[in-house]
Amino acid sequence: MRPFDYVRASSLAEAVAAGASPDTAYLAAGTNLVDLMKGGISRPGRVVDITRLPGLDRIETLPDGSTRIGALVRNSAIARDASFVALYPAVAEALLSGASAQLRNAATAAGNVLQRTRCQYFYDTASACNKREPGAGCEARGGVTRGHAILGWSEHCIATNPSDFCVPLAALGAVVEIEGPSGRREVAFEEFHLLPGETPERETVLQPGELVVALRLPPEAAGFAAHSRYLKVRERTSYAFAVVSAAVGLRMDGGTIAEARIALGSVALKPWRAKAAEAVLLGRAPDQEAFRAAAEAALADARPSGDNAFKIELARRIVVRALTQAAAGTPARLPALPASPFAVAAGDAVHA
Repeated sequence: MRPFDYVRASSLAEAVAAGASPDTAYLAAGTNLVDLMKGGISRPGRVVDITRLPGLDRIETLPDGSTRIGALVRNSAIARDASFVALYPAVAEALLSGASAQLRNAATAAGNVLQRTRCQYFYDTASACNKREPGAGCEARGGVTRGHAILGWSEHCIATNPSDFCVPLAALGAVVEIEGPSGRREVAFEEFHLLPGETPERETVLQPGELVVALRLPPEAAGFAAHSRYLKVRERTSYAFAVVSAAVGLRMDGGTIAEARIALGSVALKPWRAKAAEAVLLGRAPDQEAFRAAAEAALADARPSGDNAFKIELARRIVVRALTQAAAGTPARLPALPASPFAVAAGDAVHA
């Protein structure tokens, strides 16, 4: 590990000032950053500890009805907050599917959103990776690509975003609150992460010195509580990253779909909001024909980045199944195997 300077910030202003220096990383729980540093993948010259910053460890209901999640709120605290779960069950289900209890107790909301890809070529410093070293090449191209992107990838990078939490946030239209040298700004969640293009080393819209201070779910996001699910296919049910995942929400009006939200995970370098698929469902009955049409629309632009064409069909099926489960109603309790296609849960829409 490269030697580095350590700064413990006591205020937001102090953190921003320290973080504005080149070659700096912010540290919260460190569940991803410390691993990257130990492996020589991330080599900051300065680490700014933000764990003592006041006011960032709360979940708050704002006057307009939106919900604000402080950057330092632990993943376990979000997933076990009864009021939050009642309003955003798919978000809780995604968090509970994402890691062991020990990691959820440590990991933070902002850290989850900012975690790096789990591409094996990114983690292997002996492999060429444009994300680690711009211009080095992408050794994943032509390599083992089972877990790589099928949407939005480029010749420079075919990695995927590993987060479960990010997928329902994208579906529900979350907003990211950012503090930096120029003050505070807000970014729509679906615009926060960047596709690789020719600059895969840039993963988010964050500028030097900026840090995420909160995530905010708008009031209308709670309108999907009665019919929302997160579904995740993984190599093993216990604490594995998704091969493909989907977060869906439906707002019903009688026997038809008045509004739909769909996002896919582990298919691109960002959580993938499927707006074309959402449009397909408007005004339709919640049946298999409509769900299959939505799935086709969601994956219309998909293409393999190697030997992973199976992910396209798998993603279609996950969309159909997630929509089917959501239409049946959000279960009264989160399944014992959160987000698993093997979980047994009756459609009991108690969140209406």
